[in-house]
This record gives sequence, structure tokens and C-alpha cells, in this order.
Amino acid sequence: MDALMLARIQFAVTIGFHFIFPPISIGLGWMLVAAEWLGWKKNDPDFVRVGKFFGKLFAVNFAVGVATGIVMEFQFGTNWAQYSKYVGDIFGAPLAAEGVFAFFLESTFLGLYLYGRGRVSKALHWFSALMVAVGATLSAFWIIVANSWQQTPAGYVVRNGRAELTSFYDAVFNPSTMPRYLHTVTAAIVTGAFVMAGVAAWHLLRDRDSAFARKAMRIGVVAGLIFSILEVMPFGHLHAQQVARTQPEKFAAIEGLYTSQNHAPLVLFAIPFSPPPQLKANIEVPGMLSWMAFGDMAAHVQGLDAVPQEDRPPLWLTFVSFHNMVALGSWFILVMSLAAWNLYTGKLFTNRLLLKALVWSIPLPVVACELGWTAAEVGRQPWIVYKLLRTSQAHSATVTAGEIWFSLLLFGAIYLALGALWLFLMIKKAKTDPDDIQVGAAAA
Repeated sequence: MDALMLARIQFAVTIGFHFIFPPISIGLGWMLVAAEWLGWKKNDPDFVRVGKFFGKLFAVNFAVGVATGIVMEFQFGTNWAQYSKYVGDIFGAPLAAEGVFAFFLESTFLGLYLYGRGRVSKALHWFSALMVAVGATLSAFWIIVANSWQQTPAGYVVRNGRAELTSFYDAVFNPSTMPRYLHTVTAAIVTGAFVMAGVAAWHLLRDRDSAFARKAMRIGVVAGLIFSILEVMPFGHLHAQQVARTQPEKFAAIEGLYTSQNHAPLVLFAIPFSPPPQLKANIEVPGMLSWMAFGDMAAHVQGLDAVPQEDRPPLWLTFVSFHNMVALGSWFILVMSLAAWNLYTGKLFTNRLLLKALVWSIPLPVVACELGWTAAEVGRQPWIVYKLLRTSQAHSATVTAGEIWFSLLLFGAIYLALGALWLFLMIKKAKTDPDDIQVGAAAA
């Protein structure tokens, strides 16, 4: 395996491992804002207990997420020196903004949230939870800006062999930033909602009269239903339309459209093969892809045959990751709709089958996030910066395959140990008896 492929694998491993944690932090952060608000305004000790319980899960997840994120940025300078040289003028700005405006905000108020309960006023304590969630969400914005610029570059000029910034506004709000940001943040909130609802379901299976679990379940199910729907419509739909306009070859790959055509069908299920590119066992809806992409059942949609062979993204992985993400998104709407209906009719807390489904669904939103990220990044290939710089031109030519092998194995071993420790601590905290959590007196 050559140095380029190893560098790509190492970056995929690093990002893929790190990307487990931010959606949980963002989503759980907003669940804590809701729980702490209800505990404060209703003076309800059970909601306060929900805040303290899930606050510990948030703290463990946040700490591991920060540790894994630091490694990621070093790789730009080690394995991707040509890329850093080409886009450093642009790529550095959002990363710096993420550190200055978002991470510091999140970290500072996290300390106040975790250690200020009972020592500061209830209003200030709730405000600290809000700032933690806002900081995490802002952090996601700047990371999405940096990545979106690679997908749809804007506000730059190529001079002396490198991209230079000409408009900060155009670079930040390039054509894919907002659709991707809204889609990603709603996915994160779905993740947090499933964590809260799933953990509450686990406790209800052992004590269906637990007031703590019932109130945590209400927050998780209401948020899970609302944001599971928003994730698909309108935000997922808007993001897909943006990809169809700005990256038609990626759109063709994720949808399995190998031949340009009018009345393009939406593929609900198929098994992709390549070469030559083809789908088998298709289940399709005629004209639906044309309508979803351009609002017209007869619209012309570009297929992969309109793209030179050397500019086509990998087909199998792009198609499979995208369609499995869509399948999981449908599952989230289904299970949260059933949970919300059972909650409304008063049957949720005794419906053991549905409670078990919620428990087993806890990791699925994280899997969906990973699949969505895979579809987005693999679908961008062979470009590291779309239509400007190929991935094959971006790696560090002086770093040998042996050196990357060494660091890849080292990082892999560290990630395995860190992932096992994170999982152990999260499960241990999630199984804590909520009755053992002392609410205590709080400052007014």
C-alpha cells in the first residue's frame, strides 16, 4: 500500500473516531438545557436529577472528544503538507474561529455548569448549560464551514499556486455551508435525544415507576420526534438539492444514477456493482429523483456517464453509505413516532418491546452520522478541494509509507484503548441508580 492510500486511511480513522463524540456532545447539551430549564422553572427535583445524571455522561463524552480532536489537526501538517500549503490561507480562519469563539465558550461554561450547582444562582447555572450547548453548536458551525469550503469553494482566488482569500463572507457562506450545517446539527440533536430516551428506557425496564426515567423519556421522545422529522424534511431535502446543483457527480453516485436522463427514478433499494456501474434488484419510483432534485418530474438529472472516468467518485461506498443513512433516518422517525403516540396514550412506560427498541437504538444515530460523513467525503473524491486540488496532489511527498504505518498502528492502539475506556465509563454512568443522586439545596 502506498503512502497516499495509507495517509487517507489514517485520516479516515482519525476523523471517524473523533466524529463519534461531537454529535453526542451537541445533542446531549441541548437535552440538558431543556432538563435544567424545567427543573429551574418548575422547581422539580426529578428534572434536576435528570440534569445531574446526564451532565456526567456529557462530561465524559466531552473530555474524550477534545482529546481525539487535537490529533486530527496535526495531520494537516504531517501527512497533508501540500494541502496545507494550498489552502492554509483559507482553511486556517474557520479553525481559528472555532477555537476562539466556540471552544473557549463551551469549555469555560462547562466548568461553571458542572461545579456551580448550588454555588451560583439557578438562573446563572441554567445560563451556563445554555452556553455549553451554544458553544458546541458554534464549534460545529466553524468546522462545517471549513469542510464545506472544500466541497464548494468560494471567496478565493488562485495566485502563485495557492488559494488566497478574497471574501471572508463568501468563503464562510459558500453554497453548501448552511444546508450541511442545518442537516448536521439536527442529526446531532437526534443523537442526544436517542441517548436520553434510550437510557431512560433502560431504567424504565427495571423500574417503570421511576419518576426520573419518565421525565427524561418525555424530553428525549419529544425532541427525538421533532428533530428526526426536521432532519429529513426540510433539511435533508434541501441539502440533497444543493448537492444536485453544485456537485452533480456526487449526487449521481449517492443516488446510483449512472446514465443521464429525464424522469430520473428514485432508487429505494438496489445492490450496486462496478465496473461497469450498474444496479441490480432495483426498487425505484419513476420520476421521483427529478422532482426531489429540481421540483419537476421531467427534469434532466446528470448521471455519471457525463463525467470523465478519472473524475468519478467511488461508486459502491458512496451509494451504500448514503442509502443506509436514509434507512436509519426512516427508522428514527418510525420509532420516535411510535414512542410519542404511546406516550400520548399513556402506554409507553409499560410497552417493553418499544422500550427495548429505544435502548438498542442508542448507537444508531452515531452510525447514521458516520455514514452521512462517509457519503459526503467519499462522494467528493477524487478532489480534496472540489475542482481545484486532487487528493493525489495534496499529501506530503516526503513522508514514507513505513512512517505512516507506524503512526497508524500507534493511533489505532491508542484509539482502541480510549474507545474502550469511554464505552466503559459511559455505560457505568448510564447504569447509575438515579435514586443515589442527591439533588441538594440550590442557590436561589
